[in-house]
Amino acid sequence: MNKLRPNRTRAKTAITLIWIVMGIEILSLISGYFQSTLLRNADSGIIISMEEANANDLREVIIGLLYSLAFIISGITFIMWFRRAYFNLHLKVPKLSYGEGWAAGSWFVPILNWFRPFQIMSELYISTQKFLINKEVMQEKVLKKSQLGVWWTLWVINNLLGSIEFQFSRRAEEIEDFIFLTDMSMISNIIGIPLAIITVKVISDYARIEPLLFETEEDLVKNPFNIGSSSTLLDD
Repeated sequence: MNKLRPNRTRAKTAITLIWIVMGIEILSLISGYFQSTLLRNADSGIIISMEEANANDLREVIIGLLYSLAFIISGITFIMWFRRAYFNLHLKVPKLSYGEGWAAGSWFVPILNWFRPFQIMSELYISTQKFLINKEVMQEKVLKKSQLGVWWTLWVINNLLGSIEFQFSRRAEEIEDFIFLTDMSMISNIIGIPLAIITVKVISDYARIEPLLFETEEDLVKNPFNIGSSSTLLDD
């Protein structure tokens, strides 16, 4: 028989990687500002030295590589936490809308990835609270579904901007094109900062109540939202 699996370490790891991504977003925004200034100076006729141009390109390449690496690792750690959380909920609430594997797979299926992860996250929030309240382990709702709407809206906007930026970069030739691309990248960075913050909150809020599922392992403990008694069970 399957048992609940610890998820606390996965939550902490995912949160740490998201903070790292946000830090690189800030660095990228600053770097983008310098690049935008350089490009606009060149467009207005100011002579840019080869050293300045090369330094700018090198800085952008390094930050871009760091961001790509951090983003990929962050995505993996988030999905690992997300899938484990949905797996645990499946053990308590068998009749969920989707199979446990969709918590990972839905991020990679075209079209479906625009809405299915949000539906699963919403179900995590709603079904977990409902289950815990019914078991009298928790007395009131503490998760705010409204923040999920903000989280997913920022995610979708950021992805749309990334798609536009990628498509436009394939045919960029003039300096005006590169100014536009730099501005788009800066806008994406600006959106990425609050996106990182709210993603951390989404994970943290759920991680606060997930330990209470362990309180119902034998259906013996009835503890009104006292997380401390079971928190040690969630260390990987």
